Amino acid sequence: MRNIKLTIEYDGTDYSGWQSQPCAKTVQGTIEKALKDITQENLKLTSCSRTDKGVHARAHIANFKTSSRIPATQIQRALNAKLPEDISISEAKEVPLKFHAQRDVKRRIYHYSILNQKFNRPITKRFSYHMPYRLDFNLMRREARALIGRHDFKAFQAKDNRERSSIRRIKKIVLIRMGDFIDIEMEADGFLYNMARIVVGTLIEIGRGKFPPGSMKKILKSRDRTKAGPTVPPMGLILSKVIY
Repeated sequence: MRNIKLTIEYDGTDYSGWQSQPCAKTVQGTIEKALKDITQENLKLTSCSRTDKGVHARAHIANFKTSSRIPATQIQRALNAKLPEDISISEAKEVPLKFHAQRDVKRRIYHYSILNQKFNRPITKRFSYHMPYRLDFNLMRREARALIGRHDFKAFQAKDNRERSSIRRIKKIVLIRMGDFIDIEMEADGFLYNMARIVVGTLIEIGRGKFPPGSMKKILKSRDRTKAGPTVPPMGLILSKVIY
């Protein structure tokens, strides 16, 4: 038995998320079907994360156990030949049998892209959220600092979230303005369901002046989802890196 680790890049626009679902087009299901054609085995991918519908990935990590003797580099080539153009295997390599793509994760890094100008751009709309209103970028950056550290992020989780604990540690949150784009990078030991998108939605409300300065700290302490901003759409979110 061998353990193969895959690094996967995909445009999630046309998929119902990562996780396999009956009667739905998913990234996991698409890759597993291609693997079956290559190895003649019914293989199950173990994933570092379950990205939602419309979310993208630059370096999504998954692994699978196989009795096939096909070299990892050949599996990579065969997968890329079979997969659609919006999914690519950037690396495939054999790893120790004990490696587990989900349990061994130490931190994940997500990026969210906002196009902050009057009109949307067709060329970037699959990968950025259009916000036509003026945003106070410096205020957003200052308020984001309140999230760094170990906190209870219950105010930033979806109401139907079933996690046992809402305690998470954000190691880094960085906002960068590049022309008309605002990039928000978040690195944490874990993310609650929709947490990254709710954080961004809250920062946008602060930037628009909907919430006054000092709001982020108060929202965090409230543990009340209704106090935070909306859940922004998925198209601006990218899983950029997984740290083991």
